[in-house]
Amino acid sequence: MDSARRVLPVVMFFSAFAWSFVFVSLPFHIQEISRLDPAATLRWTGWILGITSLVTVVTAPLWGRLAERGDPKTYYILVEVGQALGFFGMFAARTLVELFVARLALGFMGASSTFAFMLSGRGADISDVRRQVAAIQSAMTVGQVIGPLAGAIVAARVGFRPSFVVGGLMLIGCAAIVRWGITVPVEAVEARRPERRARFRELVFVALIVLAGSIQMFFLTAILPNIVPGLGVAPRDTVVTGGFLVFVSGAGVALGAFATPRLALWVPERRLIPALLAASSALVAGLTLAGGVWTYAAVRFLQMLCIAPVFPLVVARIAQHAGGGAIGIINSARIGAAFVGPVVATSVLAWWSPVVLYTLLAGIGLACVPLALVRR
Repeated sequence: MDSARRVLPVVMFFSAFAWSFVFVSLPFHIQEISRLDPAATLRWTGWILGITSLVTVVTAPLWGRLAERGDPKTYYILVEVGQALGFFGMFAARTLVELFVARLALGFMGASSTFAFMLSGRGADISDVRRQVAAIQSAMTVGQVIGPLAGAIVAARVGFRPSFVVGGLMLIGCAAIVRWGITVPVEAVEARRPERRARFRELVFVALIVLAGSIQMFFLTAILPNIVPGLGVAPRDTVVTGGFLVFVSGAGVALGAFATPRLALWVPERRLIPALLAASSALVAGLTLAGGVWTYAAVRFLQMLCIAPVFPLVVARIAQHAGGGAIGIINSARIGAAFVGPVVATSVLAWWSPVVLYTLLAGIGLACVPLALVRR
C-alpha cells in the first residue's frame, strides 16, 4: 500500500482544490443568472450553496457501507467521475432551479474523502494510519486554502461556466491518478473487511467530538464581514484582511495535522484528545480579548493548531478497525459541521455579540471533553 500513501494526499489536494476553485465564484454566478429580486436571490444562494453538504451528510455513510463490501478504490473513482459530471451539469445550468438540481445531484455522489480514509485504514500499525489520515487532512486543507484564489482569477479571466468545466476536469484527473496510480492487491481488499463493528456508543462519541471540533474550525469565514471591522480595519481593507485570516486558519490546520503523529507518540491518545479540545476551546474564548488583527490572527492560528489533530486522532482508530459505514458517519459529522458552523455563527451574531458567540463555541468544545475521556 506504499502507492496509496504517496498518491492519496496528492489526489485529495487536487480534489479539495477543485471544489474550492469552483465554490468561490458560485455566489457571483448565481447573482448573474438570477432573474429574481435581491432578497429572493439571497435565499436561493443559501440553498444552492448548502444543499450539497446537507445531502452528502446522509449519503456518505451509505457509500461507505457499499465500499466496505467491495473495493474503496473502485468507489472512489466512481464518485469522482460522478462529481465531475455534476460540475459539468453546473456548466449547463441556465436557471437557478437547474443549478440547484445540479448541486443536489452532487450531494448524492457522497464524499471521496470517505474512501480515502478507508484506503488509509489498511495499514496494520495505528501510527501509520494516523500519519496517513493526518497527511490527507493537511492536503485537503491546503487545497481548500489555495483553491479560492486560483478559482477567482480563472473565473475573472474566462468566465464562471468555463471555470466549472476546469474543476470537473480536475476531478476526472484525480480519478485517473487513483485508477492507475494505486495498486490494491486482492488480499488487501479482503484484509480491509472489518474485524469488528464500531460500538454504537463509541461511534456516537467520536461523531460528536468530530462535529464539535469541526464547528470550531469552520465557523469563522461566514462572519468575517462582521468581525473584521471591529478589529480596527479600514473598510477598503476588510476583504484582504479576511483573506489573511482564512489563510492563517488554513496554515494552522495544516501544521496541526502534520504534527499529529509526533504528538501521539509523546502523549497517550486518551489524554491528548481531551487536552487538545480544552486548549482549543480556551483559545476560542480568548478571541474575545483580541483587539487587533495580529492578536486575533495569532490566537486563531494557535486555536487551529490545537483542534486540527483531533480529527486524525479519532478517525485513525475507526479507520483501522471499523467498516466503511462507520467511517462515512464520522466523515459526515465533519461535512455537516461545514454547514452547521456558519449557520450557528451567523445566527448567534445576528442577535448577540461576538463574546456570546465565542463563549458558546468554547462551551461546545468543552462539553466533548468528558466524551473523549470515557471513549475506548
